[in-house]
Amino acid sequence: MIDEGLAGLVRKHALKNAMDYGKADISSVMNKVITAAKQQRVPIPELRNEVEAIVNEINAMDKNSLEKAYGLFSEEFEIAMKDKREKSAKPRMVLEGAVEGDFATRFPPEPNGYLHIGHAKPLFLEAAFRDIYKGKLFLYFDDTNPKKEKQEYVDAIKGDLEWLGVAFDKEYYASDNIPKTYELGKKLIKEKRAYACSCSAEEIKRLRFEGKACVHRDRPVEESLDIFERIISGSYGKDDTVIRFRGDMGADNTTLRDPNIFRIVRDRHYRQDDKYCLWPTYSFNTPINDSLNGVTDVIRSKEYELGDELYRRILEALGLRIPRLHLESRLNIMGNVTSKRKLVEFINKGLLSGFDDPRLVTISALRRRGVVPEAIRGFVLRQGMSKVDSTMRLSMLLDENKKIIDAKAKRLFFITEPTELFFGDGSIGNVEIPLHPSNIELGSRSYYIKNSHVMINREDAEAYSGKNVRLKGIGTIKISHSDGTYHAERVDGQDGYVNTIQWVTEDSPRAVVIVPENPVDDNGDYNENSMNIVEGIIEPYAKNIAVNESVQLERFGFATMDKKEPIELIFMTK
Repeated sequence: MIDEGLAGLVRKHALKNAMDYGKADISSVMNKVITAAKQQRVPIPELRNEVEAIVNEINAMDKNSLEKAYGLFSEEFEIAMKDKREKSAKPRMVLEGAVEGDFATRFPPEPNGYLHIGHAKPLFLEAAFRDIYKGKLFLYFDDTNPKKEKQEYVDAIKGDLEWLGVAFDKEYYASDNIPKTYELGKKLIKEKRAYACSCSAEEIKRLRFEGKACVHRDRPVEESLDIFERIISGSYGKDDTVIRFRGDMGADNTTLRDPNIFRIVRDRHYRQDDKYCLWPTYSFNTPINDSLNGVTDVIRSKEYELGDELYRRILEALGLRIPRLHLESRLNIMGNVTSKRKLVEFINKGLLSGFDDPRLVTISALRRRGVVPEAIRGFVLRQGMSKVDSTMRLSMLLDENKKIIDAKAKRLFFITEPTELFFGDGSIGNVEIPLHPSNIELGSRSYYIKNSHVMINREDAEAYSGKNVRLKGIGTIKISHSDGTYHAERVDGQDGYVNTIQWVTEDSPRAVVIVPENPVDDNGDYNENSMNIVEGIIEPYAKNIAVNESVQLERFGFATMDKKEPIELIFMTK
């Protein structure tokens, strides 16, 4: 005989197996308890005899007895299953070399457009690692390109970040640090680690491809310094001169072949006005700001992998601390567009209404469509840190969102092709319908139907003519059709019905549902069929729905209120 503890374990797993599959299986139960049996040195034949006896006993139970016996363990199994799901869902979240309590990273948007779902991945990764390693997360605006950057984008980015719920320990701007980059640029020139180059852009590109030095590489230090100083002071006339880092023109890694570290841009800057005309490049500016601002760990897209060595070499040449670099994959959404150049092109042509056009995957567009921050976070963190690029369907994010909002989204009736349904007895009167099938805290809405008729979908009227259906909140009826009119006759609910259909009152307002699709086709060209409009009638309670509130239009899908007058909603998902 096995002891009482092991017998209880066998019984518990046998009950669970019977609940899951209708009958308990001896082999399945054996697999669950065999480790415990071995620890107690119970012979396998003896264990099998006991398991078989308990399984036979449980399989002989009726349904009520089985459920009652299992009820003693149900909470324990539910907790175990929840823990298992959470553990299996957690992505791999480890940064090699990162130190708990001595950790700082940064989120570095360039203010030349709006944030999109691709930005959300590094953002939430960095926020997660900040918490894991008990460190800091900085907001760093990489704003050294006056041609493309605007205060509008800074404001939009900060608004999106606040909505996403990510807090930062410090905020700083690359353009505020230009004087320091000038100082460090001079240091490199003086130490023959950088030089002024007056070659054309085409010549630089050709020589870099061929791995050959240009005629300016050995320019005297004094001459390069003089050019550098005159550019800064505004007394230098040529605009095509650049400052190049002396790397390795023979390197296999082409990013090391004397890259540009400063270039002349005379456009007015959104933040610095016309204070500067010599601007550091990303490859020079970024490592300096990371090092000087205390960043210990940099998480960046693997597209910068070839630039990692240059990042380190620049900091080595300047004698600055070198942060650890970690690469992660890009997140792409199938059939969508995140290229700022492409977005601006489509917007300027009037093909998209703006960066918050509901067809897009910008954060502002997703917010407008009804996607909540928790869904975006869960969606982008699903992979954890990975160097494998992923292309995912937008529907996966929308499904994640649906799981979150389903419990609090009010249910409303929406009729697309209305037709009248008359009650011969005229006895409808007051009707009260819950706003959610299970969340009673959301309350209900009430209507008084005084004219003995309602509006239903023509498709339902045609499909169920001659059949019993249930009108939500009203009861079971039989639909008939005569003289071009649909009639409803009340019947006993016990007679059964083939389906439940929705309805609206005759004074219900008109509504439009915008159904967005992918804005580009497989070739990356604009999809002319990417915006569909569905017109219909929505129940009057819709006037109580707030702008940006998501609801479920029954038998149609989840949608978000976009405008109140006239009523416009944006379709989210089925």
